[in-house]
Amino acid sequence: MQNIALITGVTGQDGSYLSEFLLDKGYEVHGIIRRSSVDFRERIAHLEGVPNFHLHYADMSDSMSLVKLVGKVQPTEIYNLAAQSHVQVSFDAPEFTADVDAVGVLRILEAVRTNHLENTCRIYQASTSELYGKVEEVPQNENTPFHPYSPYAVAKLYGFWIIKEYREAYNMF
Repeated sequence: MQNIALITGVTGQDGSYLSEFLLDKGYEVHGIIRRSSVDFRERIAHLEGVPNFHLHYADMSDSMSLVKLVGKVQPTEIYNLAAQSHVQVSFDAPEFTADVDAVGVLRILEAVRTNHLENTCRIYQASTSELYGKVEEVPQNENTPFHPYSPYAVAKLYGFWIIKEYREAYNMF
């Protein structure tokens, strides 16, 4: 069985590196790009046209586009790298940040469940040191309490907890 990866945030630095890595390992790689008036794909331009590399339009704020795409691709792995990741922008656009960085994670989880892939699809949720925000100890470890200090950090913390909840409630990986 071939591994099929679906990558959100594929046009970012990490998404392009991950695509290269997985293609070299023999994966079929599908990347999500947003419809936009500016088409920024410089980091993945060298991958377009490569066998086993496919791009699809979808949006983290549109659950139906994610449900349909997950159903079409049938991924064995999803790497969620998409985020509004600028801390200052999260203060300027907190609702947008929450919609993409928090509820977007929930939309991916529900797209997997809706397509009955919870037993065959593994999900990786990218996180951030911003979860610790107002650092209470140095260095941080697995027992360091979270103290998010921006709308971005709070949204990413929701993503962290909803992944944990779905793992426990639905036995998802």
